Amino acid sequence: MEWLKTALMVVQVGSALAIILLVLLQQGKGADMGAAFGSGASGSVFGASGSANFLSHATAVLAVIFFSATIAITWIGNKKPADAGVLSGTTAPAATGANPPAAPAQDPSKPAVPK
Repeated sequence: MEWLKTALMVVQVGSALAIILLVLLQQGKGADMGAAFGSGASGSVFGASGSANFLSHATAVLAVIFFSATIAITWIGNKKPADAGVLSGTTAPAATGANPPAAPAQDPSKPAVPK
């Protein structure tokens, strides 16, 4: 199981670095602000919102891979084998009977002591 945990950590770190790279490569929505106020043809301040491009789709896929790897690492890390315990391999003593041991007989010449 350790090899699987190591492989998942490699996938997690790789996807995290790829997400960072893709986010830094993408152009922000505020980059066209100068064109919006001047001679820009967009209908809003932050530019026209078109369909998502390849970089945003790749970022979403890598985010799913990152979170899946994180959940899998957590699940594998929390699975612990049950310890046998201190008393493993021992058997309970056999019951001698349902009757408790008899109290010692009291000497009739001495008075009974109240409890």
